Amino acid sequence: MYIQNKTDYGYIRVASAVPSVNVADVDFNVKSILSSIEQAKQCDAQMLVLPELCVTAYTCADLFGNEQLLDAAEEGIQQIQQSTINSDIVVFIGAPLRCDGHLYNCAVCIQGGKILGAVPKTYLPNYKEFYEKRWFTSYNVTKTATEITINGQVVPFGANLIFNAGKVKVGVDLCEDLWVPIPPSSIYAINGANVIVNLSASNELIGKHQYLRDLIKHQSDSCTTAYIYSSAGFGESSTDLVFAGNAIIAENGSILSECKRFELDPQITFADVDIEALNNERRINGSYNDNMLQFSRPMRLIPLTWPKTLNYDETPLSRMLKTLPFVPYEDHRNSRCEEIVNIQTEGLMRRLQFTHINSLVVGISGGLDSTLALLVAVRAFDRLGYDRKKIYGVTMPGFGTTGRTYNNALAMMNALGVTVKEIPIADAVKQHFKDIQHDICVHDVTYENGQARERTQILMDLSNKFNALVLGTGDLSELALGWATYNGDHMSMYNVNASIPKTLAKHLVMWFATSVGTSTPQGVLIHETLLDVLNTPISPELTPAASDGEIQQKTENLIGPYELHDFFLYYMLRYGYTPRKIFMLAKTAFGDEYDNKTVKKWLTKFMWRFFSQQFKRSCLPDGPKVGTVSLSPRGDWRMPSDAASAIWIKECETLPE
Repeated sequence: MYIQNKTDYGYIRVASAVPSVNVADVDFNVKSILSSIEQAKQCDAQMLVLPELCVTAYTCADLFGNEQLLDAAEEGIQQIQQSTINSDIVVFIGAPLRCDGHLYNCAVCIQGGKILGAVPKTYLPNYKEFYEKRWFTSYNVTKTATEITINGQVVPFGANLIFNAGKVKVGVDLCEDLWVPIPPSSIYAINGANVIVNLSASNELIGKHQYLRDLIKHQSDSCTTAYIYSSAGFGESSTDLVFAGNAIIAENGSILSECKRFELDPQITFADVDIEALNNERRINGSYNDNMLQFSRPMRLIPLTWPKTLNYDETPLSRMLKTLPFVPYEDHRNSRCEEIVNIQTEGLMRRLQFTHINSLVVGISGGLDSTLALLVAVRAFDRLGYDRKKIYGVTMPGFGTTGRTYNNALAMMNALGVTVKEIPIADAVKQHFKDIQHDICVHDVTYENGQARERTQILMDLSNKFNALVLGTGDLSELALGWATYNGDHMSMYNVNASIPKTLAKHLVMWFATSVGTSTPQGVLIHETLLDVLNTPISPELTPAASDGEIQQKTENLIGPYELHDFFLYYMLRYGYTPRKIFMLAKTAFGDEYDNKTVKKWLTKFMWRFFSQQFKRSCLPDGPKVGTVSLSPRGDWRMPSDAASAIWIKECETLPE
């Protein structure tokens, strides 16, 4: 059984290897397999997958009909068994096995000197360059067979075995099994397997490798599994085919690690698979559970003792972690940013079209979020053929407005050709403070929120005057932290930034900055203004500026770095992780950039604010979902406003400093 503890965080370490082989040279192949096993143990792998028929090599052809080779294969399996007596690593090897007058292409599971089971290949390719049915029998032909004898040991046999270690359940594909419309791994997954191993011998063809990678990613995604793939490499016969050696580890649609192809030397790759995340994903995916009703099959659970779990407080996590999980990878960032902006744009277009309104009112502060909202609004108006002058950009300077943001707001609105309105709020807010008897020298929450609500009142009243919608600008990060004034900037009639986190907003604005043409003075102005907006400290500008006129109230000094909060938000909502696991991941991802004390401080702050500010999220305006994390009370996140944060805060307090 696999029992999760506080230091393994729900990860298992798996490896895929491509050993050297000589065709029909079992002694050589076994030595190479044993070397791969030792390599896997040295990197603390708990499970190792090796290629299809690696004991004999895949390309033995009619030699598979010779007893000498088949006897040698069983002897080779026995050597591998014996070599693992003092180890708990789980090993899957490929070998030809005889049973009742049939020869099967099998995956053999070995642990602790014992064979736990043998899984025969179900789908035998017999077309073009493949002719496996010449030698092997498909399991479909003899489905009633449940046992096979290997070296005098009777072991479970069949394509319905799941090797069961409790939270870790392993199913087996063999090469062609992956390429059919409904792979066996799909059936295994529906019936509980969360790790699939594939022992393969897939030859190389032009373009085939990319298709294979996509196939593995898709299968791991649709099955919500880890998928460990190992395919034959150098040493296989090149009479008609070439085998380049593919070792790939995927998880839920992403490649975690892979080996180089076309290498003469043996290869091995390993990665830490997040079993906890896979199990959590399945629990919350109702369609996955519904699919079980149609494809549930009788499976035999073969007990598996999971190797000793790794202590990830001491062992570095072997998987890539992005410090900015919401931000697309650089190699396809531009296309993803365009896609996100298109989602925002179309959402706004539909709302305008449905309401028969061709005017917008949007507050422009010269900051990041309002700039992004304005850019999306202009894009929507252009696509609908509406007049940009019907976008009323309103700048409302107050007590903390600096010249930098004020000038950027005006420059952006003028360059984009929207209608510019400037409405200072100082006098109105002073009168309001007088009415409620608030000392204007006391820069508390009343002082700040009074300004935010005054601005929202202006926007709402202007929307009535111009028969327009008020476009919201607040982002996902602010909603998570409750960093918004209730019934102030918290409210609008449609918010295109509702599921855009702060770290992503920066890259979307950068995409606009790099996309705009700079062949005209107007384009140059837009480009330069956007770059300055990106370099401006994030601030609500609700308290007076410093004596030199620079921004004094910097949001990240008050509530913490947005890159940390977005990291916390992603892993808490996307995967339901505990504070302890999020802390470990943050330390792994950011390294020495933040010390333990800092991460603990802001993680505790995040948990407290996230729970205490739910009431603001329970009444959010409409806005489009763009990613896997959203806080809409109508869809992705439904939490009582009075849910207690005690157990999360308690765990935060136990984290090391």
